[in-house]
Amino acid sequence: MKCEELTQHAHTAWEKASQLAPPPKPPRLQFYMPSMPSMRLIRTLDMGMWHCRRRWLFRHHIVPLLAHNDHVLRDIGHSREDILWASRLPLKVDAIHALETRQKTRQAHH
Repeated sequence: MKCEELTQHAHTAWEKASQLAPPPKPPRLQFYMPSMPSMRLIRTLDMGMWHCRRRWLFRHHIVPLLAHNDHVLRDIGHSREDILWASRLPLKVDAIHALETRQKTRQAHH
């Protein structure tokens, strides 16, 4: 595979992983049935599923980028060390967001 194709593939993988937006907040109900679960529980479950999905996207699309050489990773704005760092973060932390933040701070310092 050519270097341009590898770079494009890596860039596409990053875009797929970072596209998942958080779920919307549940609507404020004017009438509450006692048999309904609380909106706080529904929001907690939604956010838990969202975090699981983001972590899966990170493992499925970002971690495989480590198979590429450092030149390709630099072309999309990441380094091997950053991806390895993000893969070691606790599950409660959004690895994609942490990696984006680290990338922005690194660009600000250069």
